[in-house]
Amino acid sequence: MKVEHAASAWEPISGERRFQLLVDSVGDYAIYLLDPNGIVSSWNSGAASFKGYSADEIIGRHFSTFYMDEDRAAGLPQRALATALTEGRFEAEGWRVRKDGTRFWASVVIRAVRDETGTLLGFAKVTRDLTERRKAQQALDEAREALAQAQKMEAVGQLTGGVAHDFNNLLQAISSSLELIEQRLEAGRTDIAPFAATARAAVDRASTLTRRLLAFARRQPLKPERADLNALVAGLWDLLGRSVGETIRLERRLAEPLWPVHADVNQIESALLNLVINARDAMPDAMSDGGTVTVETANASFTAADLVNDPGVAPGDYVTMTVRDSGTGMPPDVLARVFEPFFTTKPIGQGTGLGLSQLYGFARQSDGFVRIDSAVGRGTAVHLCLPRDHAAPAPAPAPTPDNATGPAEIPAPPPGRAGAGRGTVLVVEDEALVRMLLVEVLQGDGYTTLEAADGTGALARLTEAEAVDLLVTDVGLPGLNGRQLAEMAQAHAPDLKVLFLTGYAFQALDDRPGDGAHGLGRNRRVLVKPVAVDAFRAMVGSMLSGR
Repeated sequence: MKVEHAASAWEPISGERRFQLLVDSVGDYAIYLLDPNGIVSSWNSGAASFKGYSADEIIGRHFSTFYMDEDRAAGLPQRALATALTEGRFEAEGWRVRKDGTRFWASVVIRAVRDETGTLLGFAKVTRDLTERRKAQQALDEAREALAQAQKMEAVGQLTGGVAHDFNNLLQAISSSLELIEQRLEAGRTDIAPFAATARAAVDRASTLTRRLLAFARRQPLKPERADLNALVAGLWDLLGRSVGETIRLERRLAEPLWPVHADVNQIESALLNLVINARDAMPDAMSDGGTVTVETANASFTAADLVNDPGVAPGDYVTMTVRDSGTGMPPDVLARVFEPFFTTKPIGQGTGLGLSQLYGFARQSDGFVRIDSAVGRGTAVHLCLPRDHAAPAPAPAPTPDNATGPAEIPAPPPGRAGAGRGTVLVVEDEALVRMLLVEVLQGDGYTTLEAADGTGALARLTEAEAVDLLVTDVGLPGLNGRQLAEMAQAHAPDLKVLFLTGYAFQALDDRPGDGAHGLGRNRRVLVKPVAVDAFRAMVGSMLSGR
């Protein structure tokens, strides 16, 4: 009965009146008609609510009233009607003006209205106010940009300890070279070219490192381009080494030839650095026991069947970049959530939880995908898969200072001069420039010298040599660190004296920096880089003389 009553109340209303009621009831949209010349001929409540004009005020005026002055001057309203006339529809977004002069961001659709004979009757215009939605989208975009920059700067912050160590090594090479040049000039000697070359090489390496850090940290527009992942890995290798520290072994296995990809180089570099830092953090015992992080690249082709768990990813050729660690691995419940924004297993203050979620977003925006293999006790491998750029030729980049990974060429030291030094000294330093200069100082003072670039090599030299009186070792060594080397060496030869050199790694000395003999144990001393040549000479002489 109620339905029949409602229907009967509706029946007296004409179809035209029903349509007008329908249009007026839509308060979120401005729905109105224009005559063939663009004059407003009808007006609904939605138009009045956010444009500010009543029907009496606007009907009979040209619809260009709602446009910005510069848009009217450019003829935009006329072009909109022309497009609707020729194509049947015009659609756009842009700024429009309310009655009170304020702007709003509008979504506009104009359709040509014709009768059954095709004669143009006018235009139907629908406008929606999207100002709040646009503000929300802008705020979201700004938040994403800020979070991306925060994630990048977090990675830069993770590098500071390693970079400080690297710069101290370079300062050591520069300051020692200058001191040796001064001393030789005072003695009337002119054979200083090797030390000038060493100082110049150290300056060049410091400049390269600084340039890399600034390029990584700065804000810059992101744009996809053809990229060679092998070249990117090589270019970042020194920076990656600083990020993991010298107690963790960093290895690379790069496929040759490797297909090019089309992606944003800055985002790839950011992703690689963050993945390496995550791999380091997944090995909590690495500072004492070491660990391995491996960076791999490979070509791969995926069929639709291979991608059933990656919806929206097209089958085809991809290039994979994998970062693999020998850490603790992840249980299934953690693995299921790793791509969630702000989800992190790191302690408070040590991670934003944005790294993997941003990696996932970057991969999908680049038409690629990310996979993670992990199990408790078996480590983790993160695979970034980017589509192959078929349009680009295979790259063949020439080596540059940025992607060179070997040590700088070291000039041969001049013959040592006779001095008062007596004894055999083993110098263990992974920085070739610093090692060369320390050996030069010792040889110049008359000591017999042995060299090693890491702890394993040093143990071999200790075994081969008849007698070593003093072990001079950097604390932060790859693999076996300086403290571990000293303990093993002194277990074999209890009277062996040890002089530690360190740029930052006091924690590798069990948090006992000490000075002189204090806090380090019997027959052990420490000097902090950069150390003056005379201070190094004095410490060596003091230790070997038993003072």
